[in-house]
Amino acid sequence: MGVEAGDARAVADYYQLLIEAAPLPDGLPAAVDVAYEPDERRLLVVRELPAVEIVPVVREYQYVRSLDKVAPRLRTAKDIRRLYSGLVAQLVLRTLHAAFEVQPPGLVNAVAVNAHVSTRNRATGRSEHPCLVSVTATREQFGDLVLTRLDPRECLRHLAAVVSPHPWDLEAVPPIFDPDLSRYRLVEPRDAAAVLDGRPVLLQLRPVEFEHLVRQMFEAMGMRAWTTQASGDDGVDAVAVNTDPIMGGVCVVQAKRYRKVVPPDAVRALAGAMEDKRAGRGVLVTTSWFGRATHEFAARHGRIQLIDGGQLEHMLAEHLGLRVTIGPLQRPIPRQPGPSPDAGRT
Repeated sequence: MGVEAGDARAVADYYQLLIEAAPLPDGLPAAVDVAYEPDERRLLVVRELPAVEIVPVVREYQYVRSLDKVAPRLRTAKDIRRLYSGLVAQLVLRTLHAAFEVQPPGLVNAVAVNAHVSTRNRATGRSEHPCLVSVTATREQFGDLVLTRLDPRECLRHLAAVVSPHPWDLEAVPPIFDPDLSRYRLVEPRDAAAVLDGRPVLLQLRPVEFEHLVRQMFEAMGMRAWTTQASGDDGVDAVAVNTDPIMGGVCVVQAKRYRKVVPPDAVRALAGAMEDKRAGRGVLVTTSWFGRATHEFAARHGRIQLIDGGQLEHMLAEHLGLRVTIGPLQRPIPRQPGPSPDAGRT
């Protein structure tokens, strides 16, 4: 297995190497973390951003005749904020560009970027890593851009990015995908392993058992007042209250016990349920995976979180200490990049 065969680990390492090698001005961090979802041909990139202090406070130096010396002329706070927000937008677009430039192009159809900055909470002294920008773009969408003529901040709006309104104040935004990329790197265990060590197989649970497991997991994450309804598709429809002081409020949770890709209708139905319940957040959980249309809809909506089977396994282990396996999924055969139409012509 390797890059050309679409091996997830090999592709992620390959892209990380080439994205970090893309030239940047001195002083800007080149570090990225990368994961690859082969079923969707989607690359997940966590980009490190510089702090606002990267913008020089001195605008220029000028000679002051009355003092007979050269004195600095400082930038205004407004100017520093404008330059920093522009720099953040440019770095995100530079990351997308570097990813889509990697050959062969058939490996990646979409790229998602979370841009974070490393900082320290002055109140607690603890290290923090807030997300300032989160965006996803398809190869077709990015290919339509004229990078030399656009405004970076307006371009992010065009791509339906989630952007901090005050990045200089480190005001965080909810990322489109979980920045802990280890959750996307879990190798699906074989069914035989589940039999040997007694791990529950989610696809073999009864609906009431699956609902109980999902409810326990979200309660461990801070959800309260959990009420459920029959979903009619062997899943879970629930309305809960998130007690988090920042992201709290009414949340609609829908869990789908599927073997195949979740159809786009599911995320549209979740958006409708959120509107009906006046919920601030929505979470769509599945034992399988989501397609490109579902990811794009969730990104445009901005208040929907997607949790696929690999993430669900990791979250059950993290929050409940429960090791599970999904069970056999009906995955499509990965498409291999075909030869060029001009191959073999003379």
